[in-house]
Amino acid sequence: MTLSTYLIYLSAILVLTATPGPSVLLCITKSIQHGFVTSIVTALGSLTAIIGIMTLSFTGLGVLISSSELLFNIVKWSGAAYLIYLGVKALLTDSTEFTESVNGRATTRYSWLSHYKSGFLVGATNPKAIVFFTALFPQFIALNLPLLPQYLLLVITFALMELGWLLLYSYFGARSSRWIMRKGRAKLFNRFTGSVFIGAGILLGSSRSQA
Repeated sequence: MTLSTYLIYLSAILVLTATPGPSVLLCITKSIQHGFVTSIVTALGSLTAIIGIMTLSFTGLGVLISSSELLFNIVKWSGAAYLIYLGVKALLTDSTEFTESVNGRATTRYSWLSHYKSGFLVGATNPKAIVFFTALFPQFIALNLPLLPQYLLLVITFALMELGWLLLYSYFGARSSRWIMRKGRAKLFNRFTGSVFIGAGILLGSSRSQA
């Protein structure tokens, strides 16, 4: 891989990771409701899933999933259902429960594992990521050079940028938590995030494989 090729990949990943999506929204929500540390755990779960998708795409299994209508639909509808579930859960959450979570009195009800799993599920159940990386990787891989170093470079670059953006969004979410808690804004925040999650689930459900 030449330097110019890597810089093009870097530019593409910068745009991809900086653009807010379901994982960003989930991390912001966790940060506001349960604190910044919780959002780090959630971000790591999402990152683990995306690296798994990148690995599948790199090995060629991503092509199988994106080209199989059955497998694509299984992933697609699983992701849509989970996003809609998160949205409905947010809509049904009242301001009292939200206040308790922010103040840290509800942390015993949530384990770090559950936050990690929620991040992982949002990251993993996105068939668009499979299609994207399946189409992206072949353009930046030099087949006449060792594949493992190229894979590590591409994945580590993505992981650092993805985690950096997730934590940046989460940090600003944590900083705004006190403002959101004032005068019933927590309820409005739940309504907003719930609607966005449901909308994202509907959009994901309507997506089609590009194969």
